[in-house]
Formats: sequence, C-alpha cells, structure tokens
Amino acid sequence: MPRTLWKGAISFGLVHIPVGLYPASQEDDIDFDWLDKRTLDPVGYKRINKRTGKEITKEHIVKGVERGQGQYVVLSDEEIRNAYPKTTQTIEIESFVKAGDIPFVYLERPYYLAPINKGDKVYALLRETLLAAGRIGLARVVIQTKQHLAALVPAGPALMLNTLRWPSEIRTWEELKLPPEGSKAAGIKPSELDMARALVDDMSKDWEPEDYHNEFRDAVMALVDKKHEAGDVHEVTPQERTDDATPSNVIDLTELLKRSLAGKKGKAGDSKTSASRKRASSTAAASKKKKAS
Repeated sequence: MPRTLWKGAISFGLVHIPVGLYPASQEDDIDFDWLDKRTLDPVGYKRINKRTGKEITKEHIVKGVERGQGQYVVLSDEEIRNAYPKTTQTIEIESFVKAGDIPFVYLERPYYLAPINKGDKVYALLRETLLAAGRIGLARVVIQTKQHLAALVPAGPALMLNTLRWPSEIRTWEELKLPPEGSKAAGIKPSELDMARALVDDMSKDWEPEDYHNEFRDAVMALVDKKHEAGDVHEVTPQERTDDATPSNVIDLTELLKRSLAGKKGKAGDSKTSASRKRASSTAAASKKKKAS
C-alpha cells in the first residue's frame, strides 16, 4: 500500500466523498549522489554570496522578488505565510468539462484517489457518472501550501487527480517560426500526404505501456549491478530523510446527494459553496444529535 500524501474529500454541491491521495507516478531517473572524491563523504549545497563569493548562514538570507533591473521587493517569512492559500482538505469541483478540451501541455502530475471512511458507494457513483457523461471534473485543491488547478478523471476502477499547469505557465508558440497550418499552405503535395498517412497507418498499434522503458537507466543500472557483484563498492554514510504526512478526519455526507442535485438547479457562482457548507454543517449536527438521542 503506497503512502498516503493527503486525506480529505471530493466536494461538488452538497456531496462530500472522503478520499486519500496517493502518488500515481515515480521518478525513474538514476539518483546520482555527489561524493567527495578524496573521502567519499556526501557533498551538499552551499549558500554562496554571488558578489563576494563567501558562504553565508541561513539566518542572513531573505526572500526577494525582482521588479526591474536590480530592484527587489523583499518579503518576510510571515508575509509569505499569510499570502499562502489556506490549507483545506477538500477537492472543490467547480465544473465538468470534456476530457478532450484540455490540451496535453496542461497535464502536470497524476495522483490516485481512493475512498476512505465508508465512501466506497458515492466514490463509485461519481466515477460511473463521469464515465457515462464523458466528462471530467475541473477542481481546485491545495497540496502542501500550494494551490493547484486539477482534473478529476475516471481511469478503470480508480478516480485520478491530475494537477494542471496554470494558463500563465504555458508558453505561447507565437514566438516560434512554424510552418503555416494546412497542407496546401505548407506546400505539401497530396501524394506526399498519402504516403505519410500510409506510413502512419503501417506503424499504428494499440497503446501498451509495458512495451516502453528507460533504456539509458537500464544500461547504467546494469553497469552498477556488475560493479556491485564484482565487489567494487564503497561504504558511505547515508543522509537522513524524513517523510511528513498530514492526516485529517472527514465526515461522510453521502445522504446529501439528493438534496444537492435539487439545490443545484438554477444556481451558480459563489453561492454554491456557501450553501453547500451551511447545509453540510447543519446536516452533520442533526445526525450527531439524532445518534445521541
């Protein structure tokens, strides 16, 4: 079972689906550590003053944002913390769009979502509804103090959360020298297009991810294994690593599905979220009172 990165809920309307967030990808690059050639001690990074070339300590470092040539606005850690988006344990779905409407360039990092706290049925309900509608959820979520735009996508038995790049992070192609669109405008002959299409058809196949692997990594790791088996190894003191997790308890509000659907008709904007939270709070309180009686 992979490590849970985050626990919270998917929210749309009055419906809350308690979920855990799990990594769906892993780095496959070779993790080269820097070592001192003379002693094989681990080598870290130094904080160097670029003007004087001298090392400085952490307490003498402040954060600045350049605004103009050589001009910086300095921000304190407290000012930056206050500017961070509030950490919430909710994936707020704002709308549903067609999957094909989001260009590949926006896709950033995939995660798995798995139901927790008896949220299996409503989790499956959302997954099957998205599949039937041919839509994906467009949401906002805060992960580790950073706000992300994200797509909620059904994938087999799972719901996946794929973080998206913000539009401001996408560079335009207008600065590039590209051939004009359209085969005629680009000077492509019909016979050339036919031959290219025939080649594409001949090389076409179904997507089989197991057919592809990192050949560079395989070659380097084969060399590492060979040297290891030959006894060509050196003892190095490993650096300590710590993993932080922030658990959170979430109330399952599946029973609000019917009321949520009714309340959504004719409503839009910020009033959705406000109404959702008020109704969710009152229903949860009523449920606790009923159980207590």
